[in-house]
Amino acid sequence: MPTNVLVVDDSAFFRRRIKDILEKNPDLKVVGFADNGKVAVEKTKELKPDVITMDYEMPLMDGITAVRMIMSEQPTPILMFSSLSYEGARVTLDALDAGALDYLPKSFESMSGDPGDSAKLLQDRVMAISRRGAMMRRSTAAAPRPQTTVAPSPSPVAKPSPPKAVSTPVPEAREKPSTKPATRSGRNALETLQGDRPKMILIGASTGGPVALQNILMALPANYPFPILLVQHMPGTFTSAFAERLNRLCKINVKEAADNDPIRPGTALLAPGGKQMLVDGKGQTVTILEGDDRIQYRPSVDITFGSAARAIRGKVLALVLTGMGSDGREGCKLLKRNGATVWTQNEQSCVVYGMPMAVATAGLSDAVIDIKDVGTILGELR
Repeated sequence: MPTNVLVVDDSAFFRRRIKDILEKNPDLKVVGFADNGKVAVEKTKELKPDVITMDYEMPLMDGITAVRMIMSEQPTPILMFSSLSYEGARVTLDALDAGALDYLPKSFESMSGDPGDSAKLLQDRVMAISRRGAMMRRSTAAAPRPQTTVAPSPSPVAKPSPPKAVSTPVPEAREKPSTKPATRSGRNALETLQGDRPKMILIGASTGGPVALQNILMALPANYPFPILLVQHMPGTFTSAFAERLNRLCKINVKEAADNDPIRPGTALLAPGGKQMLVDGKGQTVTILEGDDRIQYRPSVDITFGSAARAIRGKVLALVLTGMGSDGREGCKLLKRNGATVWTQNEQSCVVYGMPMAVATAGLSDAVIDIKDVGTILGELR
């Protein structure tokens, strides 16, 4: 049975373009169109699609208002389209807060390393979030996936500046480290920490990551004693807007990383989109390198995790969260080989169980945790 899609956009050309791309995959079928948010809400109730693609700027009712109404009246997986501007990033993050599961730039090519893969990228994203929707429907007896409510935030806190260093990308780890079975209970995850308390916390995420990261970081106290490095698959204009948003909402400091930024307690550095973030040789600052087209993800979880494995060896706690693909697995191999601790998000709370599954099935995960528990557990780490 195909996955039924409702396409929402005020441009007839774009509606047709999405339909043509989606229906090249025999498992996808466009069952309806809407040219504004009001019609989208009505068509969702009438057609009960498996997935909705949603534009933001539309007459009568904008995309974010439509997302909120759909998620309260007929919860359905939603893929947002946005521009690659700073304003487009801000709007997209608002849509994710409202309940959308994922997003793509309206120019498909900008989200794909090879322009020829842009159609497949859209098809894959729609299929991935449709699986999440099927999972949600199967577990109607259980509580629905928690959503973040964003309240107006306090003024940002002033923050310091940096020194100087250089580093190089990380080779793939080829040998399989010795591991132990993953812990299934989130509450005893702290017992899996290897040796001394970590010097640094690393978190990698992709699809579904923005809401997951926001939930985690908002749970941490202002005097949090560990530095955090964040790698979220995002374009460059999005990471600056995302870092600013997190900084407004969280008690800890959050900033988009710049070359030579110091790694300090109570501060989370977000890898800039389109570039790579590495830990310098002494583990004291980050180095930001221009993205290399030969590496699929920019930023890459593998690159950041692998550089940390070399710089500070086992004194790391790494978390791999929701996302498509397997980015993070090779970096976790290097970390584990040096004695680090690795946690992964559980399947039930992932938007896409790809990256954490790759790490867990490789035998690299010490604990498998529901996303709603991660912030609390990290907050207890002292």
